[in-house]
Amino acid sequence: MKIAGIVAEYNPFHNGHAHHIERTRAADGACRATHIVAVMSGNFVQRGELALLPKADRVRSALAGGADLVLELPLPWAIASAEAFAFGAVSLLDALGCVDVLSFGSECGETEPLQKVADTLDSDRFAALLRYHLEGGIAFPEARQRAVEEILGKKGASVLEHPNNTLGVEYLKALRRLDSPICPFTIPRLGAGHDGTLPVGDMASATFLRSLLLAGRTANAAPYIPPAALEILCEAAGAGRCPADPARIERAMLSALRRLSREQVARLPGISEGLEHRVYEAIRSSGSMEALLNAVKTRRYPLARIRRILLAGFLGLSAGWETRRPPYIRVLGIGRNGADILRAAKGAALPLVTRVSQFESLPEECRRLFVLESRAADLYALALPLPLPCGTEYTAGMIRPEEP
Repeated sequence: MKIAGIVAEYNPFHNGHAHHIERTRAADGACRATHIVAVMSGNFVQRGELALLPKADRVRSALAGGADLVLELPLPWAIASAEAFAFGAVSLLDALGCVDVLSFGSECGETEPLQKVADTLDSDRFAALLRYHLEGGIAFPEARQRAVEEILGKKGASVLEHPNNTLGVEYLKALRRLDSPICPFTIPRLGAGHDGTLPVGDMASATFLRSLLLAGRTANAAPYIPPAALEILCEAAGAGRCPADPARIERAMLSALRRLSREQVARLPGISEGLEHRVYEAIRSSGSMEALLNAVKTRRYPLARIRRILLAGFLGLSAGWETRRPPYIRVLGIGRNGADILRAAKGAALPLVTRVSQFESLPEECRRLFVLESRAADLYALALPLPLPCGTEYTAGMIRPEEP
């Protein structure tokens, strides 16, 4: 048995995700996987946005698309920076104690150039250069790019010009930080780019598909989504469970943010260097989320970071969680071969949660995090066409694929 881990949002599950799973199972040599465990974000994603479909429907799509086990990346890591996002996800795979391979897509399709950049980012020379460029008032991604260019040259640093490469570098850093025995394996990303606005062949970016689905153009999105995942998506739409639309909770978000004190804003994840003052004043003067985002963003503080900060404020999330490892491994869904992985993970380094009732006997940190997840799910439910009642986290069971 060879177990591969995949980190994904499946927002929504599309042909590119199915290709990734297929290639991971068909890899050459030691990286060929017999079993797939996916670590998936819950109802909120790394851009600081709502997932298009509730996590239960996305879990169903992942299982139908070839995953054997789906774990939840807890909220504080799911809506964190790329570094914390990657560290949280890789920590869960490492803690299982049975994952052999970490499989991820990248634009370059090779681990060697990614590893060179990862080594550079962990060096003292890079840290000094990064501080120097940040003091010039430029955004972190640009400062990082300049610092890496000074060490590796333009060609070596060009790796960071592509989002999947950048995330791959963070996975490699996380593996080293954890001293993990998991072997990294990357496959070339096919078709449309990460934020591509046009499809290539039968491949389309999740960004493009979300724009179609939010506009009600499901038929236009259909060629780029596997049939089983499309059926799940259409069933969810018919039941009023998608698409989640942030416009439905905009006033609720503004209301929650306006109730935050300056001190509470200062404790939000992603706040540093006095940014709390800019955010606090913008909250008090803005009448829409668009106006609020535009009032805060600068060259140094890009929109994705601001969206994550504001989402954390809405959900009641304080800084600190994302700097450490997740305290438990929660199983959201299990496929027909998932039991093999659970048996192999009996010696897991973290509590393995397959039933909500287990949280009652776990340490306080685990219970506090689950309460946070539950509250976030209740707020997410208000963004659906037909809002779900409170308490769905307490009644939801582990997802299993339907028998044919």
